[in-house]
Amino acid sequence: MNPSFVLRGGTVVSAERPPEPLDILVESGRIAALLAPGIAVAEHVAERRIDGLHVFPGLIEAHMHLGFGEKITEYSTETAHAAVGGITTVLAYFLNNEAYGDVYAREQEYARPRAHVDYAFHFSTASELHVAELDSYVRDYGVTSFKYFMNFKGEEGRYLGLDGTDDGFFYALLRKAASIGPVTVVCHTENIEIVNRLRNAQLEIGIDTLEQWEAVKPPITEAESCVKAMFLAEQAGARIYIPHVSSRLSLDEVRRWRSRYDQIFVETCPHYLTHTSDMDLGGMGRANPPFRGKDEQDALWEGLFDGTIDVVASDHCPRKRATKDKPLWLASQGFPGTATILPVLLHEGYHKRGLSLQRICALVCAAPARIFDISDRKGSLRPGMDADLTLVDLDLERTVRHEELLSYSDYSLYDGWTFKGWPVETIVRGTTVMASGKLTGAPGHGQYVFRRLGVQS
Repeated sequence: MNPSFVLRGGTVVSAERPPEPLDILVESGRIAALLAPGIAVAEHVAERRIDGLHVFPGLIEAHMHLGFGEKITEYSTETAHAAVGGITTVLAYFLNNEAYGDVYAREQEYARPRAHVDYAFHFSTASELHVAELDSYVRDYGVTSFKYFMNFKGEEGRYLGLDGTDDGFFYALLRKAASIGPVTVVCHTENIEIVNRLRNAQLEIGIDTLEQWEAVKPPITEAESCVKAMFLAEQAGARIYIPHVSSRLSLDEVRRWRSRYDQIFVETCPHYLTHTSDMDLGGMGRANPPFRGKDEQDALWEGLFDGTIDVVASDHCPRKRATKDKPLWLASQGFPGTATILPVLLHEGYHKRGLSLQRICALVCAAPARIFDISDRKGSLRPGMDADLTLVDLDLERTVRHEELLSYSDYSLYDGWTFKGWPVETIVRGTTVMASGKLTGAPGHGQYVFRRLGVQS
C-alpha cells in the first residue's frame, strides 16, 4: 500500500460517538484526517473504495500469554493469529523470578524479526527484586503494568519456580506502584485457601465435569479477593485492573467499590460470554476462573452493557490440543482466543443482543489503550494517531476452523461455530498485514510500543 492513501465509502466506528460515514486519509503510517465523504485529496494520494465496511481503530488484545509453544517462533505464529482477528497491538504477560532486564532483552530478540503486529509487555511481580526495580522497568523498558497473583501463596506457585507470596508483599507492591505514578497493578483475584479446601474435598469424589471444577472455585473465591484488592488499592492510592472476571458477585462488589474509589478497571474474556459449566467439554473446557452457569454469564453481558466491564481480552494461551485432551483434572488450563474476540462480540453481542458498535469499540480499542498508556498512538482514529485500522464486514458469516487462525495451537474452542461479523482487513501503521482472512504482511513489521505513564488521548 502506498505511503499516502485515502479509504472511501467506509463507516467509521468510535467509542465517543455513533458510527458515521467518513473517508480516512493516511500519510506516512499515521491518520492525517477524517474527511466528509468525497472531499478531494492531493493527486499523489491513492484512492481505495471500501464500500459497506465498518472501520474500527486497530483492535488491542490486552491479555496474551506466550511461552506455551516454541519460543523462537511464537511471536510469528501468535501475532499472525492476532492479525487474522483484526488485532493490531498485543500486550503479552511474562512471569519470571529473575530480573526483567534479561527477560526484556531476550523477548525483544525473539520479537523484533518476527512480529506481524505491534506489541508491548506486562511484567508479573513475583519477588522483592521486582518491587525494588519497578521504577526502572517503567523508565527503561516502557512497561507500565504489572501482574500480581493473589493465589500464589504457600506452595501454589512452586510449579513455576516462584516463591510463596503474602498480603504484605501485595500491599508493598501497590504502594510502590502508587509512588511512581499511575502504574497499573493487574490483580489475579483468587482466594487459594478456600479453593484448596474445596478442591481437596472434591478430589476424594472426583473432578470429572466442568460443573465440579466450577464448584472447586465458586464465585466467592474470586469476589473476596476482588474486595481485598480494591480495599488495599484504595488505602495505597494505587490503580488496579482485575482480569478475567467471571461472576455476578465480583461485578456487584466492583460497582459498590467504585462509588468510593474510581481507580479500578475490569476485564472479562470471550469464553465466559459463550461457554457455560454445563457443557460437556471435559479437559478442553478447563480454565481458571472456570466456566460458570447461565446466570453468571448473563451478569457479564449486563456488565458489558452498563459499563462495569471496561475491557474484553482473551487470556490467550497457545497450547496444543494434546495438553487439553485429557481427563479434566489433568488437562492444562487456558486456550487460544485472540483471533475470535471480535467475531464473538459482533455475533453474540451486536447481532444477538444489540450491544452497540460504539460500546464494542470502547471494550477492544479505546479502553485498553487508555488503561495501558498507549492512547496517544492507539485506540482511536484521530489525526496524528498510528494508522491502525480494522476493516469489518458486519454481515460476513464464517465458520471457525482453527487452521485458518494461524496460531501454534491446533484447536479452537469455537471450531465449527459460525459467527456473523468478521474483520476482513488489518492495517498496522498504514500497511495491510491481513486481507480476506489471509496473512499478507511480512514478519518483522510489528514494532515494540514503549509506554509512558499518564499519556492523554
